[in-house]
Formats: sequence, C-alpha cells, structure tokens
Amino acid sequence: MRLTVLGKSPSWQDAGGACSGYLLEDGDTCVLVDCGNGVFSKLRSFRDYTTVDAVVISHLHADHVLDLIPYASALTYAPRQQPVPVAGWPGTDRPARPRLLAPPGATAVLRQVCTAVIFPELVERAFAIEEYEAGAARVGSIELTFTPVPHFTETFAISARSANGGGRIAYGADCRPSEAVVEFARGADLLLLEATLPRPERDGVRGHLTPAEAGDHARRAQARRLVLTHISDELDEAWARDEAAAAFGGPVEVAREGAVYEV
Repeated sequence: MRLTVLGKSPSWQDAGGACSGYLLEDGDTCVLVDCGNGVFSKLRSFRDYTTVDAVVISHLHADHVLDLIPYASALTYAPRQQPVPVAGWPGTDRPARPRLLAPPGATAVLRQVCTAVIFPELVERAFAIEEYEAGAARVGSIELTFTPVPHFTETFAISARSANGGGRIAYGADCRPSEAVVEFARGADLLLLEATLPRPERDGVRGHLTPAEAGDHARRAQARRLVLTHISDELDEAWARDEAAAAFGGPVEVAREGAVYEV
C-alpha cells in the first residue's frame, strides 16, 4: 500500500501548498483521505480524479473538506462526465460517482457550505455519501478503521491496511494530547500525526499537538515510523523534527507534498 502526501498544511496553506490530503493506493484501489483547500488540484497531478474509489473525511473543519466543492463540480460539469458527446469526449451513461465516507452530520453540513457557493446538493449528487461512526469500512482492498479522537469538533483517527497483506498506516487527524490516539496507533508501521503548534495552547480547550507531543505519542504507541503533518512552512522544519525525534527515539520526517511512503 502506498501513501502520497498531497497537502500537509494546517488551516492556512503553505506558499503554493495545500491543506490536509493524502492519497492511498493499493493495487487497483484508490482512496483520498481528507480534501482540504488546494488538494483537488494536487490530486490531479497524481491521479485521474474519476478513478478515485472513495474520499474519506476525518472531520468537518474547512481545511479538511473545502476542496470537495471543486471536486464535486468537476464530477458534475466536466465534459467526460456528460451523457452526450462533449468537446471530444464520447459521452457516458455511467459518470464517476465516488463514495464519500464522512462523520455523522456531514450531509447537512456540506449542504450549508454548498448553499453559499453553488447549490445545496452539489456534493451529495456528485458523491455517494456514507456517514460513518466508530468502526470499520472497506473500499476495494483497503480496510479502514475509525476511532474518535478529541478535537474542537467530532473527529476520527483513521487506520488503513491492505487486505493483500503488508503494514498498517495510522492517521491521527487533528487532536489534542490523548491516550485514544496512542491506543489506536499502537504498533503502526507508519504513523501520521499533526504537529501544528510550537507550544501548547495557553488557554481554553486544547485541539492540537506540538512536535514534541507528537513524538511522545508515537513512542508510547510503539510506532515504527513517524511523519509530522498539519504543520506550517512557517514553523522551522529542522526544529520540529528534532523536537519530535527527541521524544520519539525513532525515525521522524516532516511531511512534504509529493512524498511517497510504502508499507
């Protein structure tokens, strides 16, 4: 199974970058995990968007879902998706309609978002929406599991494993320090954890991790490799990596767009 980083920015994009988005591929199966600002454009550099089997959303914050709008627009209006020949495309009676696995309440939230942009049902017409809760799902040969993690809104960590064998990828999504993340990620071959903050939030409810906290979570989870993500290009990469590595005691990388990992 192969993971390609399409976007790794936090809620504000890196210069020329994209927010959260990760491409999982296993044989003929293709899953996009999260679809934040700028991700659809990045996806098109790596994959024909009509061949994605499913999009999986960890939570409904804008930096994880906003590019569902251009994606849905392409699935709705692109020449190749029309029932009659258009501009060199032969026409089709079976336009692509990927699955969209999203947390409870996603359909209503996405209707509200789309109302301000184009028409309320844009996303649900373009995708087959399935609202999931904690548990498991399967897309082709990729087996997915979901568990809730603490954030500012209902959020799920996501684990992926190939039915054909190989290792396991765990993605902590956005979260504050939590034993739930440690237990969910236990023994992961590749662990993606957010490292948004240079220091913990000073007041209010926490929602994110520092690089050192990400490293500590990976150590306690006994993960084999750690990749820091949801991290701005304004945060010194070497400092973030060193902070995480000191707490983890194992190999640490800072995610970059286009990076590929295989398990």
